[in-house]
Amino acid sequence: MAELEPGKPGSSWERQTIEKVALAAIDEQRHARRWGIFFKLLLFVYLFALLFVGMGLFGKRETGADKHTALVEVQGVIGPNSLASADNVTAGLQEAFKDKRTRGVILRINSPGGSPVQAGHINDEIRRLRAKYPDIPIYAVVEDICASGGYYVAVAADRIYINKASIIGSIGVLMDSFGFTGTMEKLGVERRLLAAGENKGFLDPFSPILDSQKEHAQEMLGQIHQQFIGVVRQGRGKRLKETPDMFSGLLWVGPKSIEMGLADALGSVEQVARDVIKAEDIVDFTLRENVAERLAKRFGAGMAEGLARFGVLDGFQIR
Repeated sequence: MAELEPGKPGSSWERQTIEKVALAAIDEQRHARRWGIFFKLLLFVYLFALLFVGMGLFGKRETGADKHTALVEVQGVIGPNSLASADNVTAGLQEAFKDKRTRGVILRINSPGGSPVQAGHINDEIRRLRAKYPDIPIYAVVEDICASGGYYVAVAADRIYINKASIIGSIGVLMDSFGFTGTMEKLGVERRLLAAGENKGFLDPFSPILDSQKEHAQEMLGQIHQQFIGVVRQGRGKRLKETPDMFSGLLWVGPKSIEMGLADALGSVEQVARDVIKAEDIVDFTLRENVAERLAKRFGAGMAEGLARFGVLDGFQIR
């Protein structure tokens, strides 16, 4: 049979081209289908994990002991969006005190400080729980540092245990920022700040600081400082041996802080649980991200984008 001339319908090269296009389209469909199945499975795992979060099946605390020491950690900067936020710490404390097998609570602290408001909330909650559960003692155990807001929290405990190399104190308040007025002048940059209210640009880093505003800031800091001092005196009571520089913001090493009454004795978490609380088994009640929550945060945004791209969630109009 004679081969058809190129350009005429049914010619060999046209047929081959059509076949290649068709095969390419089929491969693309298979490729998209495989990815679609993959993302559907991933979606299933994601939803399954969220279900477990809702049911509280991850991070469930189990102990075979009739009694235990409950542990709650205050690690890092104390702030509203940190792991050491008032919400997280107080939630852990509430669960620890509520557990019928808890014989005592240890608050393990390793914090340079943070928000006085957040620290104040934790301090208040510790006092409330101590009054509600008078038979359950709470002890603060300091690791590397317990300064400023960290110490604000610690003084609410019955006793404070430290390591000989722990750093304690910094009973003070600060407000810090930068001033760029000299740099702006050198660069020829003009600051144009419009505000209604003569102090609305209070402590603006691009404007010269006014004496009246500086005095007002110092007054606010002084008020918070006095609140801090009051909390320390209330918490430590007669154990506190006040010195002229105790509330100046200085820090002290372990043995010196015991001598000053800022702490009570040397001790670790294990030692306090074993020798003071008399419940050697330690159960951690610290509120942390569990497996499902980490999975949700890590894969949530990226997976949604992938699902939308491959058409798995087209019905939701994700764009």
